[in-house]
Amino acid sequence: MHLSTVLPTLTPLFLAARVNARQADGNNCSLPNDSIRWEPCVINGDQPADCGKLLVPLDYSNVTAQDKIDISIVRIPAPIQPSKAGIYLNFGGPGAAGITEFAEFLPRLQAATGNNHDLINVIPRGTNDTITFSCYEDPVSRRFGTEPIAGNASDVATGALWARASLLAQNCGMTQNETGRFVGTVSSATDTVRVAELLEEDQMLRFWGMSYGTLLGETLAALFPEKIDKMLLDGVVNPFDYYQNIEVSFMASIDDTFRGFCTGCVNAPQECPLARNNTAEQLEQSVFDFLDRLKENPIPLADPSVVGGGILIDYSFAKTYILSQLNFPRLWPDMADMLDMIMTLQLTGAVPPDAGDLIEGILSLTQMAGSGGDESQFGIKCGDVIRGNQPLEEVVPIFEARQELSYFGDSADQVLAYCAQWQLPAQPVFDGVFSSEGIRNPILIVNNRFDPATSLINARNVSETFEGSVLLEQNSYGHTSLVQGSLCTALAIRAYFASGELPPAGTVCEGAVPLFSGSDGWPEVIQMLASNATLP
Repeated sequence: MHLSTVLPTLTPLFLAARVNARQADGNNCSLPNDSIRWEPCVINGDQPADCGKLLVPLDYSNVTAQDKIDISIVRIPAPIQPSKAGIYLNFGGPGAAGITEFAEFLPRLQAATGNNHDLINVIPRGTNDTITFSCYEDPVSRRFGTEPIAGNASDVATGALWARASLLAQNCGMTQNETGRFVGTVSSATDTVRVAELLEEDQMLRFWGMSYGTLLGETLAALFPEKIDKMLLDGVVNPFDYYQNIEVSFMASIDDTFRGFCTGCVNAPQECPLARNNTAEQLEQSVFDFLDRLKENPIPLADPSVVGGGILIDYSFAKTYILSQLNFPRLWPDMADMLDMIMTLQLTGAVPPDAGDLIEGILSLTQMAGSGGDESQFGIKCGDVIRGNQPLEEVVPIFEARQELSYFGDSADQVLAYCAQWQLPAQPVFDGVFSSEGIRNPILIVNNRFDPATSLINARNVSETFEGSVLLEQNSYGHTSLVQGSLCTALAIRAYFASGELPPAGTVCEGAVPLFSGSDGWPEVIQMLASNATLP
């Protein structure tokens, strides 16, 4: 059942105690008693949905102020009606509105949750049309202002990326100084609770967070434990490291994931020409050699239609590309084709006769890099950081620790550098203690064994933090359970949202299909769920 009437709301005293005890102002007046304004809509071109708007305070640390904003909500009703309580989703980022992901992953989400829950996405602040966070006036400036620089690209790369990061931080400080402090995770968490209060009969939250969405979930658990009925954390961020801007352990699985790519490739040479009769170890080394040669010999691809007259496939670009593709095993055949083509270009200088589409793909990828339309990822993540104004000498040891942990450890140095120099700290600021005390049901944690973006180490640490939680390990590759299907995992998720049932501690679920099989396993899992399949 959906309630558009006004339900009892949080008072400023309750909110202030939850979001920042130091900023409680003692005013005993309610938040705006606005109901959600719904209208039919279509997302991602063809998916019918309900789209809503809700008026909320711009600044939750000063809810008596006159400044208000409309937040956006997308709801897809359950296929089986009457529906059970809604499940609230966050697809990560930070900086992703989640609208495209909502439509793309909808069959998986519905199947895993039983097809009888409304699915709801409260669009995070800083994304889509909710306080758009943009630090550049045009795509050309954005592309060059956010062009990737890997820390090991040269002996002067660290200084260059630090200076470039300073430019971006200053640009954002100048262009976003009016609203840029109000896109932080605490504000989005409070928005989510507010929506659940209005929509749910019991005013409780059932939440499935993926990637950064797990950080949002962890923050919800810290600030609003009494409002949480069930919580699934999928692809887990370490909240302590995130808020301190000292993230290292999240990279612990990258090299093993890349090794899995190489193994999957040589085991399916008909699907992966890059294999070229190599062993997995030989293939891995050949890619590393290719990347090292790019440091002094970038590959130029001319195209008058591209800003700058073409692109350079250099060490930073290629390494960043590989790291981003490791998140999605279904894209590994395409990545293998791309690497095969550019490695051939590097060694022979000759473009393969059938490489036109691949070259166009590289050009398209480069045009897209750094031109996503805004800098919301940095506005949210960097604003959240508690430790601001870090000098370079404090950050270098974190760079070094990442590089020691993974060959690809220098591929995300820029974000760390942005946040170390950020000028727009979030308001309200996070001032909570991570605990599961007060939550109605223990938390379910899911993490792939080989997740290049959120390592299994993170998931174990978070599980130890939230007493009573259970970690389900999925023996597969990629970032979150949505990218590699597992009947075992899907059944566990369904049971959890149905009744709060947790899998036994130490449960390991296998993926549904092998790598380079042409499927990510989810069509098979959805079919098995539809036939009421159970584990053997």
